[in-house]
Order: sequence, then C-alpha cells, then structure tokens
Amino acid sequence: MTPGTGTDRAESSVRPDHGPRRARRRGELSAGRLAFLLNVPTLAGLVLVLAYPICFAGYLSFHEVSIRHLRAGEFPFAGLANFSRLFQDEVFWLSLRHTVVFVVASVVLELVIGLAIALTISDERVWLSRITRVLILIPWAVPPVVNGLLWSFIVNAQYGYLNRALHKLGLITDYINWLGHPRLATAAVIVAYVWRTTPFNILLYHAAIQGIPAQIYEAAAVDGASSWQSLWRLTLPLLRPVIAVTLILRTTFSFMVFDEILAITQGGPGNDTWVAAWYTYRMAFQPPFNIGLGAASAWVLAVIVGLVAIAYVKLVYRRVEYA
Repeated sequence: MTPGTGTDRAESSVRPDHGPRRARRRGELSAGRLAFLLNVPTLAGLVLVLAYPICFAGYLSFHEVSIRHLRAGEFPFAGLANFSRLFQDEVFWLSLRHTVVFVVASVVLELVIGLAIALTISDERVWLSRITRVLILIPWAVPPVVNGLLWSFIVNAQYGYLNRALHKLGLITDYINWLGHPRLATAAVIVAYVWRTTPFNILLYHAAIQGIPAQIYEAAAVDGASSWQSLWRLTLPLLRPVIAVTLILRTTFSFMVFDEILAITQGGPGNDTWVAAWYTYRMAFQPPFNIGLGAASAWVLAVIVGLVAIAYVKLVYRRVEYA
C-alpha cells in the first residue's frame, strides 16, 4: 500500500461539488426537471385531446358499433371483422386512389405556386409588394367549410361566376357542368383546396428568403452569376430545409382533406371524388352508421399518414444541407 502524498489528500478532501448535487441538497429543481414540470399541463392536455380519442377509436375498430349498440351501451367484440370488411370494400380502395391523386396534385401545386409567389413578393422591385404580402394571406384566414361553400358558388353550373366569366369572354358558348364530370369535379376541389392552403407555403418561403444574407447574392453577381443561376444554385439550395418541412406538413394535411369535399361535391358525381376522410365520415355518420368500420378506416388512414411522414423524414429531411 502506497501512502498518499499531501497533495493527494488535499485533492481528495476538496472534491468538486457538482451543480445538480448541490441543487438536490438544497431542495432545488434542476433545469430539466423544472422544464418537465412546466410542460406537464401541456402534456396532460395533449393526452386528453389526442391520445384518448385515438385509443378510443382503436377500441371501436375492434368492436361492432352501430346506433343500436350505442343505445344499448354494449359493443360486441368483433376482432378483425371491421378491417377485413374494410379491405374487401372496393369503394375504400377507390377512395384511397382518389386520395393519392389529390395529395400529389395539391402538394405539387402548393410547392410551385407558393415558391413562385414568395420569390416575386420578396423582390423589392415588385410594385405594391407590401400590399400583395397582406392580400395573399387572406385565403389562409378563411375557414375550410366557408372556402368550400365559396367555391361551390363559383363552379355552380347554373349561376356560377366561372361559367358567367368564361361566357362573357367568349371562351364558352354553353355553361359547363363542372361538378358533373369526374375529372372536372376533382380539379375543382383541388383548386379550392390549393387556393386556401398555398399562403401557408408562401409565408414560410418568404420568411426563409428574407433570412438569406444579401452578401451571398452580391458575391455571386461579382462572379458573373445570372439571375437564373442565383436562383438555381443559391436560393433553392438554401430553401431546402423549409421546402422539406412544408412537404411533410402539407402532405399529411392533404391526406385529411374533408371540408372542401363536403361543401363542393359531397363525394360526387357518384363516388368519383370520394377520398379516405370522406369514406370514414360516410361509414361512421351516415346510414347504416357502422361506426366500427369508420373507426377501422380512420386507423388505417392514420397509419398511412404516419408511414408517409416517417418516409419523408428519412428520405427528404435527412438530406437537407446548406450548400
């Protein structure tokens, strides 16, 4: 055994007093615990608002639930019968196909139009740019159902403003039944939805563009870069993080489109504008009120949205880097 030196004994007697240990001895909370306690009300609210309905929908999806069962207060266990019936329903697969078409079309349009408008209003040379910045945000403030009713008046075959305008311009001789044709009805819903949601993308893109240092563009101009080269090699690479976020958010929200379908087409003509959210609503809250089947459809849609969001995060967001 080697006796310790005086310096060793002095070091051992004066051990460092770590902040958290000293805080615990004094009965104080660490920063992490304090942050957790301050967020407990928010977490409790999320559990009540989100977790409970999701879990209850999952419970209903494994039971036979109808108006008769709701009155009796008894839900017979059905196992996977609701999911089996769901996957054998051709209308469900048709609604999923319509949902994919709607999501792809709306997200692409929101990305292209939003980016084009954001670049335009960010240019100080654009006339009345301050006013346009305010006006373009108005659609975002319109409630979805109100937006659907507004566009249902615009595309109405008898008294719609779109037919009237086209007729006065001499582009059509007879009024067009926009909602009577499958493709035209789908296009009408997509246009109404994109008109309401694109300002969200514009707002994010515009804020990101304003955050790009002007010195980067000045250095590129000194090197002889044209406007197109600055856009393609500077602006778009620097906007990649924001574009990735908007792709994730808008894709997940587009999967849940419902209000415009309800107000404009109500799934028509026939089943040609049925989407997954509309299918879930019709199964659960329209005759014959098969709530268990509707809950199973909602869970399948939630799983699809979750998988798409995970794929976006892994394939798109991970590759986002500043050039």
